[in-house]
Amino acid sequence: MPKTNTTIIGLQWGDEGKGKIVDSLAAESDYVVRYCGGANAGHTVTVGKEKFALHLIPSGILYEKVVNVIGNGVVFDPEVAIEEIRGLRDRGVKVENTNLLISANAHVVMPWHKQQDKLSETRLGANKIGTTARGIGPCYADKANRSTAIRVGELLDEDALAQKIRIIGSIKNSMFKSMYGSNGMDVEKIVEQYLEHGRYLAPMIRYTGSLLREAAESEKAVLFEGAQGSMLDIDHGTFPFVTSSSVTAAGVPAGTGVAPKHVGRVIGIMKAYTTRVGAGPFPSELDNEIGEYIRKAGNEYGTTTGRPRRCGWLDVAVVRYAASLSGIDMLSVMLLDVLTGLDELKICTGYRTAEGTFEAYNPAIPEEVECLYETLPGWKENITGCKNFSELPENAQNYVRRIEQLTGYPAGIVSVGPGREETLKIDIPPGN
Repeated sequence: MPKTNTTIIGLQWGDEGKGKIVDSLAAESDYVVRYCGGANAGHTVTVGKEKFALHLIPSGILYEKVVNVIGNGVVFDPEVAIEEIRGLRDRGVKVENTNLLISANAHVVMPWHKQQDKLSETRLGANKIGTTARGIGPCYADKANRSTAIRVGELLDEDALAQKIRIIGSIKNSMFKSMYGSNGMDVEKIVEQYLEHGRYLAPMIRYTGSLLREAAESEKAVLFEGAQGSMLDIDHGTFPFVTSSSVTAAGVPAGTGVAPKHVGRVIGIMKAYTTRVGAGPFPSELDNEIGEYIRKAGNEYGTTTGRPRRCGWLDVAVVRYAASLSGIDMLSVMLLDVLTGLDELKICTGYRTAEGTFEAYNPAIPEEVECLYETLPGWKENITGCKNFSELPENAQNYVRRIEQLTGYPAGIVSVGPGREETLKIDIPPGN
């Protein structure tokens, strides 16, 4: 019987806990594949007392027999990747060309991309987007521009690479000077750095599309790991406060080279509340003591940037919208334990504007929209020791069941803590 491919999608503004679920499902997978984003992702995996923060390396790397692939849809930062590889090896994790492959067609994040990110955000001032300054947007822009782009496969041809870096570096230095009055970068130093990066990574670089197509068409289990959340999708998110790639399930075929039919089952990952980092609309945000309580209880600080995340009540209109974009099969409700201790919980079910009330989310929703809330009783019991859904306090069970009813999707997974063992795999039919 063929194994099932699985795609993991974030249903909010990122930081939903995708890394933990990928790690949980990776044990049953043959391949784990990143298909979008770059080092702006921050997937945290907790194994026993050890915590691993992964930015570019797929979250299946902690299972030695899993083949991890960085797909062509990722913008690849060699400096970050090499730092992660060395850090993992220092901690006894196997990272070799037998369990980590990098697509030759992925595009390379260069120092000028990070420089442009910082200069642009500074120039925009109060109107800045709030990027991670990792060069993600400028790299994707060069990918579309083509003539100023460098692909991972080009790291293998040293003479051609050096010539290309010199040409593009000269263009970027002229641009930064004229647009921002910035001093130029040392292009020869960049040449040296990236020639060395290429030598280090060479054994892992290959054309991965055919490998993944073959795996997806055979009896191999492929797990596609999304980065960022659906509300940050370049086309369907809260533009312009978004990332620069297609992060929904629609991004899998283009970002890996597999056919759309191989996306498999789609699991939508959501927090039991809502957070976002950076600027942009956030209807259910709590800029008060409850928001601060959630931030502290959930350690809501960016894995990549360390910035405090904005926190608020769960917005099921957002979850419904994002779930429909990817056609999910089930929900994974994360960080339910963070809500322990609150007397009551609120769920945003829709909105009110001057024109009236509505339930369907629109990414162009105005900042001044008013949320329509439904209130449920909270719970005081510690739930991190629960081993199955029936052990949860009644009010915690009711909260999950209400999420199912309001979204129309069943919850197949509930997370009650950061550890691998604190993950409840359940089979609850959606409420009526």
